[in-house]
Amino acid sequence: MSKATDAFVEKNQERFLDELKSLLRIPSVSTLPEHSPDVRRAAVFVADALRAAGMENVEVIETSGHPLVYADWLHAAGKPTVLCYGHYDVQPPDPLDEWISPPFEPTIRDGNLYARGSADDKGQMYSQIKAVEALRAVSGKLPINVKYVAANPEKLRADVALVCDTELFAEGLPTLCVGLRGLVYTEIEARGAAKDLHSGIYGGAAPNAVFGLIELLSKMKNADGVIQIPGIYDDVEPPAPAEMRSWHALPFNEAEFLKNEVGSSRLTGEPNFSVLERVWARPTLEVHGIAGGFTAAGAKTVIPARATAKVSMRLVPKQDPEKVLAAFRKFVAQHTPAGIQTEVRVLSAGPAISVNPDHPAIHVAAQAFADVLGKETVFIRGGGSIPIVGDFANHLGIPSILMGFGLPDDGLHSPNEKYKLANYYAGIKTIAHFFEQYGQ
Repeated sequence: MSKATDAFVEKNQERFLDELKSLLRIPSVSTLPEHSPDVRRAAVFVADALRAAGMENVEVIETSGHPLVYADWLHAAGKPTVLCYGHYDVQPPDPLDEWISPPFEPTIRDGNLYARGSADDKGQMYSQIKAVEALRAVSGKLPINVKYVAANPEKLRADVALVCDTELFAEGLPTLCVGLRGLVYTEIEARGAAKDLHSGIYGGAAPNAVFGLIELLSKMKNADGVIQIPGIYDDVEPPAPAEMRSWHALPFNEAEFLKNEVGSSRLTGEPNFSVLERVWARPTLEVHGIAGGFTAAGAKTVIPARATAKVSMRLVPKQDPEKVLAAFRKFVAQHTPAGIQTEVRVLSAGPAISVNPDHPAIHVAAQAFADVLGKETVFIRGGGSIPIVGDFANHLGIPSILMGFGLPDDGLHSPNEKYKLANYYAGIKTIAHFFEQYGQ
């Protein structure tokens, strides 16, 4: 059946692309309240696409936050059930002036589809739906039972989850991710004087909240990028020797990584660890933004009374988010400068996750991937976080297949995000092949 499904995908490429473009035109930015109607519109779009693909029991489920979408097809008696997950919301597109084409007007350049959410994650999520459509169009049924994510745990029972929200290690190289870092995301507020003060009258006597916050942040890492919070490395375990050997065999070029992906004058971080170790297997601490004082055009000589910083820590397996957070709070309290008061607010916290590469479904996925791209599948870790993967493991007791089709230079969360069109179609074929082989 694989040849027939591949042929269906190739015949319908133009329609599949037009549908994805329509979804990408919806500015479903979940972090901005003004886009809440757009987020719901995207949910309805996905629900309609699931119905059109032949899925059943399709629901748009209202929650206290944004809607969830659920659908299933459960007529493959005695066959395994795969729970598919992807997200239809996107990151804010700022800074807008750095986009070559508008972020919500999908544009094709050099074989890539440029739009916010093209790779993260609308393009990858939509591949799951089109794979279902292709299989049903060819045979009238599915070789396995399939569910899409919902809120009701009873509905979510499955044998394995399929998450398409990662990337290929290199172009044309089939890649399965078997580990993700956890995340603790915080906001620190620093308060100095009761109100903004005139720097000519009070400068030299009054505490400056922005400067105090900078002083605090500067103590969290040393010049080599080593985190200075006591205890943060206590539970960190090095990768197993076999895993390290597999990483060394990957086609990684540090100079190309610096030039093509990072774009700075040099790489930074712990000098005793390789780049792949630093981004996959070491905890990190990053400052994402600082706000406070006067930043408009012109001059205003004030001593800021308040300042805030967004600070996160990526965690690796064995690290406890609560333990790390407690150490972070203690460090902030002990190193807050004189005259400044600080408050730490937690925006999210979740542990790192690992997937057993020897699970039978992982082996099937690796073979399906290799069949479509024509190379042996490699196994990597990812430096990012997908909290729902941990939820699937902890609450449903099922592993997740992290099968992504993006590329390292797709620019996730950045201006000019892109998704290679060839990978969009290859993703549809690979998912369909996986469903077929897993149902045998």
